[in-house]
Amino acid sequence: MNQPAIHPARWRILGLLGVAQLMLILDVTVVAIALPHIETELGLSREALTWTVSAYTLTFGGLMLLGGRIADLVGAKQVMLTGLLLFTAASLTTGLAESAAMLVGGRIAQGVGAALLSPAALSLVVALFDGEERNRALGVWSALGGGGAALGVLLGGLLTAGPGWSWVFYVNVPIGLVIAVALAVLVPKQQPWSAQRPRLDVLGAILVTSATASLTYALIAAGERGWLTRLTGWLVLAAAVGYVLFVVWQRRARSPLMDVRLLVRRPVATGAFLILMATALMIAVFFLGTFYFQQAQGYDALQTGLLFLPVAVATMLGANLTGRLIGRWGGRGLAVAGLAVAAVGMAVPALSMHPVSVVIGVSVAAAGTGAMFVVASATALGQVAPHEAGVASGIVSTFHEFGASLGAAVVSSVAAASLVGNTLSGFASGFTVAAIAAAAGIVIAALVTPGRPRPADQVASSSS
Repeated sequence: MNQPAIHPARWRILGLLGVAQLMLILDVTVVAIALPHIETELGLSREALTWTVSAYTLTFGGLMLLGGRIADLVGAKQVMLTGLLLFTAASLTTGLAESAAMLVGGRIAQGVGAALLSPAALSLVVALFDGEERNRALGVWSALGGGGAALGVLLGGLLTAGPGWSWVFYVNVPIGLVIAVALAVLVPKQQPWSAQRPRLDVLGAILVTSATASLTYALIAAGERGWLTRLTGWLVLAAAVGYVLFVVWQRRARSPLMDVRLLVRRPVATGAFLILMATALMIAVFFLGTFYFQQAQGYDALQTGLLFLPVAVATMLGANLTGRLIGRWGGRGLAVAGLAVAAVGMAVPALSMHPVSVVIGVSVAAAGTGAMFVVASATALGQVAPHEAGVASGIVSTFHEFGASLGAAVVSSVAAASLVGNTLSGFASGFTVAAIAAAAGIVIAALVTPGRPRPADQVASSSS
């Protein structure tokens, strides 16, 4: 295939896209810190409080593949700008909320905007960069995303303790508008990859979106109500049936939503596994850390946020370093190293539940997960064809949301004793499970992650 001309403003565009993606990631952790204040001011029930977080992640994860496919058909720039403006408007609505219905409705609209924006933005990154520059760009992208989750805890504490919880959402409005104008000017106009403009596979979109939403909700329900409940079982079954029907339909549809063979390609499947592991471990750090500092140690939201600053820095350092090394070292060794570092970091608080050891441990673990984010993105997206970039980005982003839901569900179940009582044993158990999961991931990553491509393979890929 012909490589696109190098865009002179590609690094500035990457920075703007990274900040836009940062807002999406922030809106998970930044809201978590503000929940107690939202509950008090709006008089929310426990169920409404849960849906303030779940409505966003459920919609975001459920619509991601659809957003990626629309980006491939319509053009990534148009879809990215539409998603960004929708997310910005929804943030304003959510900040103005005076009832549970308006709050949750705004969060759903934010999720729709995020599902359009995230895969389209990542598709643009893949299109604007090539070769070693693409690995470095994905390193920057992953650093902003992974570090942003930690910064969200600090920002949430600052805004909630300062102007109030509404500013957790209001802050997105001026930033979103400025970024939208800048990207509209800088990003080159893109033509759809198909000259025939095939129609969107509506039935396929409904099937995969419903199945993904069902599985995401199952993971959320498992964390709240238990893994062996009837609700969780039925939701998992519904998701499995939905995915089977989706695969069957994709083989028969004239203009399928995606080529299902993409899912079983080794690089894409490996990238999906690594992004799921990295996100699950990252969420475990935030979930266990924030509850430990605020509930067990009695720190306020701002103090907790400040304690997560080393986590943000470590994530960014791990991602940036990996982005510079992956071209020379290949993905396999760095994936194994990232999981090993994460396992060691998680083991520290599992063995010593003290504020200092917890901060040190989760910061070390964050460096490992930062590395995994880069390896996952570079492996899954490094050699995809341009017309598949949107869907491939959607797959990676979907498994990112699966990992977040899975991590929260598992650690909330394991750490239940500490979440409802005064014991620290639940927190220690949560970190132990996370360390074991990372250690098990080392074996899988060593077996399935592709090594460094040979020069002949790279030449063949660039000419295909």
